[in-house]
Order: sequence, then C-alpha cells, then structure tokens
Amino acid sequence: MSVHKEIKKVTTNVLQEMKKRGEKIAMLTAYDFTMARIIDSAGIDVILIGDSASNVMAGHETTLPITLDQMIYHASSVVRAVNRALVVVDLPFGSYQGNSKEALKSAIRIMKESGAHAVKLEGGREVKESIERILTAGIPVMGHLGLTPQSIYKFGTYNVRAKEDDEADRLINDAKLLETYGCFAIVLEKIPAALATKVSQSISIPVIGIGAGGGTDGQVLVTHDMLGMNLEFSPRFLRRYLNLYESMGNAFKQYISDVKSKDFPNDKEQY
Repeated sequence: MSVHKEIKKVTTNVLQEMKKRGEKIAMLTAYDFTMARIIDSAGIDVILIGDSASNVMAGHETTLPITLDQMIYHASSVVRAVNRALVVVDLPFGSYQGNSKEALKSAIRIMKESGAHAVKLEGGREVKESIERILTAGIPVMGHLGLTPQSIYKFGTYNVRAKEDDEADRLINDAKLLETYGCFAIVLEKIPAALATKVSQSISIPVIGIGAGGGTDGQVLVTHDMLGMNLEFSPRFLRRYLNLYESMGNAFKQYISDVKSKDFPNDKEQY
C-alpha cells in the first residue's frame, strides 16, 4: 500500500515517509479556490501558492512585483478549498531577503492570515538566519535552489543553472546546509538531471524538481502551464497535459455565436 493512498492529510512527516519508501511526490501550483478544489480532489500531495501568480494571474514579466498581501489573498483562497494536500506558500521578493526579523514577520502573517501549512523561500547559505528564525516560530520551511526567479536580475537569464563545477559544488553544499538549518524539503529548479539526482541522494529530506530530471523525490509544475492555458511558455521540462487555451477559446467563440444568433438561451434555459 502506498503512503499516497493510506493517508487522509499530507504533512511534512508524510513527505519524509514517501521519500524513505521511494514513493514520488506530486506537487502543483494553485492560486484560487476553484482550481485548488479540483487539484486537491484529484489527490495531489502538495499545493504551492507560487509567486508565479505574479506571472500567470497578474501578467507581470517577473515574480518580483507580487506583494505579501497579494500572496496572502491567493493563499487564503486556496486553503479554503483544500482537504488533503500540504499547502506551501512562497515568501515573495522583499519579504525575507537580508532581514531575518522581516522574514519571521512575513511568515507569521502568511500562517495566521491564510491558514497555510508551510512557507517556501529561495536561496542557500545567505538565507540561513531567516530560515532559523522562521523555524523558531514552529513554521515549516521549504527551500529553493538552482534557478531562483527572484534573483533573475542578478543572473540576467533563465538558462539552466549549475552547469559549471564550482556552481554545482556550491549547490550541493547549499542543499546540505538547508537540511542542517531545518528545511523539510527543497525545490531544485532548472539544473542538470545528474546533479539533481546527486543532491537527492546526498540528503535525507525530500527534493522536488522542476526541470531537474527524474532522479528527484518528486516533481512540480505550474498548473496553468501543464494545462496549456499559457502557450507562450514552452521550456523543455514542461509536459502539456491539455490544450486549454484552444478548448476554452472554442467554447467562448461558441457562446458568442449562440448569443448573436439568438440560439442562447433557448426555451428550456429560461423561466
């Protein structure tokens, strides 16, 4: 019997048990009640309220503009829909970097005002104080290494990270440090598959990959991307399970046509 089928509520301990048993962890993003309800009902393990809401919900070019208040709004909407999944919320840019007191304050606001179960933040050794301070309040922390979108202006590109030996070594060390600091899991974004596998095998906490190959303990995708609602974004790691852009567009066109032709509403669709 898999851990996935046995449990009614996913916790950080459950994810740890899944890693021990070699059972893969499935994670997707959600930003609103309706989508979260569908994803949770399908049996997802982890729902991430990603700062990718800045892109897919608000239309910004980067994740930087989204605010803590906006993240709390999205997280609150998701939490109301979820019965089973572990709900993790991204700490947005500017709410934790370089100031561990601010980090704790931000994390407490997310937990109190949204009812979520954990927070996620980007970075390695440079966010040590923030992680440790958040953990003193009993708030679980998920780490994030590799391509860290909040640092996009520092990197200057969304290309694959850690291809060179020195950056790869630093990433492995950072992953081990995040485990030491007390993170319950780590997301690895857009790094070579062999490196991600090595990291997953060298630490005891679960590693969730996005564009990091199949050797991690689980996978995460942005829901709007995997449903094909956003056709401009086509990285190699993305598998599209539907083409909702086309399906929804066709439905909208049919509705417009039915209204214009007076086909809608018909006799059965009125009082």
